[in-house]
Amino acid sequence: MIPKTNKNLEVIAKARGLQNICSGEEYEQMISGCLYTPLAPELIEGRSRARQLTGEFTAFLYGDFTSRKTAHQRELELVLKKLFGCTGQSIYIEPPLFVDYGCNISIGENFYANFHLTILDCGLVVIGNNVEIGPNVSIITGEHHTMIEERRANRGYEFARAVFIGDDCWIGAGAIILAGVTVGSGCTIGAGSVVKANIPPFSLAVGVPAQVIRSIQQDTTVKDIA
Repeated sequence: MIPKTNKNLEVIAKARGLQNICSGEEYEQMISGCLYTPLAPELIEGRSRARQLTGEFTAFLYGDFTSRKTAHQRELELVLKKLFGCTGQSIYIEPPLFVDYGCNISIGENFYANFHLTILDCGLVVIGNNVEIGPNVSIITGEHHTMIEERRANRGYEFARAVFIGDDCWIGAGAIILAGVTVGSGCTIGAGSVVKANIPPFSLAVGVPAQVIRSIQQDTTVKDIA
């Protein structure tokens, strides 16, 4: 893929509805899929803020989690709501968590992620309702030119593409979801899969690269796909 040359006003408008975004020219270039420099002051500040909040979040790793209603858990949820651009009321993530900015991530209701979730949100990352994610999953929006000459000519610059994950998805352990991908609602992504192309709704996809091996009907039960 190659970067876009014009800013995406629709994406910028969506980003303005999120909290604590890194307002500025390079930020708008970044989320539009254009070449941008990550050394822009607003982006350095945004990443620094994210590091501080993920550091606070990781500090809860050894907290008291005998009950999800403990004071620790309530404080953890507050940190996540400060970090992300938008979240539902019910969100549970096992520390540690790694993000680039956090503010470019939107998460729906009833979200769960296991240990070591990494979301590099240079582009927007939109996750629907009732999504569950296994351990060591990576969601990557950043890209670089594949041609050596282009990389040399644009050294220090990057571009990104958004990632969308629909409602009621399960992302298995160690899966990697790459830039520009849409995972349709109701999908299961097998453990260790690398998703580099769109996955249609209600699909079971596995492998490197991930391939759809069969459809999952909307009324399919857990027993049916075990």
